[in-house]
Amino acid sequence: MNFSRYSELNKNSLADFHTHTSYCDGGNTAVEMAAAAFAQGLKVYGFSGHGYTPYDESYCMLLSDQEAYEAEVRALAAEYTGRMEILCGVEQDCLAGTPTRDWDYVIGSVHYIDCSPEGGGIVIIDETKEIWQETAEKYFGGDVYAMIERYYETVSRVVEMTGADIIGHLDLITKYNAGGEGGKQGALFDEGHPRYIAAWQKAVDKLLQTGALFEINTGGMTRGCRTDTYPAKPILDYIAANGGRFILSSDSHAVDSLCSRFDQYRRYL
Repeated sequence: MNFSRYSELNKNSLADFHTHTSYCDGGNTAVEMAAAAFAQGLKVYGFSGHGYTPYDESYCMLLSDQEAYEAEVRALAAEYTGRMEILCGVEQDCLAGTPTRDWDYVIGSVHYIDCSPEGGGIVIIDETKEIWQETAEKYFGGDVYAMIERYYETVSRVVEMTGADIIGHLDLITKYNAGGEGGKQGALFDEGHPRYIAAWQKAVDKLLQTGALFEINTGGMTRGCRTDTYPAKPILDYIAANGGRFILSSDSHAVDSLCSRFDQYRRYL
């Protein structure tokens, strides 16, 4: 999908494309989210429910729910015609493969890594800090950078695997890395370590070739687990310096966080 015509609206907090409802792990219904978006003055609102992941049904839309989700979103789009444009998208996990329906747009994200070579199967990386640490210890011999390298290798394939228009929260692997005074990064690993930098740069270099938009995701800040966006500033600056394009995203799971903190990052657009 060509998002260029939405860029100015997105920059001025009048468009948000990464949002969730009670069809997946959101806290509000589609009707409530659309009403909140309209009340806030949005001109374009995108629904992006979590696509089905057969290895974890706890948070996503089941295949049996996707038809109802799309039907309700299309009905809302008709209801708001002339007042607010509504799009029906999906956030698809990389390891789930190609989306099952013809969505208006796709956000490709990585929430899991494949630990099968080490006997672990598909393992989530953003559920809890404890699971993150246990995964590194159990399947990577405590080498956190080996796990991170597996993660970014997966990230590098997200457009290829999902057909994504938008690359979601590129450095989600850092979700639990804030710690210490002022939420300083480094609780689990050093984001300045040469292996960490090499891993994300390799992924970004490959993704830059796809032409997909890189999401500047403020959701971690809104939910209090980060003091910066996904991706962090060094990655944002690298993407910008190498000609990448961005879209601002709230990753909103409730009516009160739409377009959250967009004003702080609009310069990247």
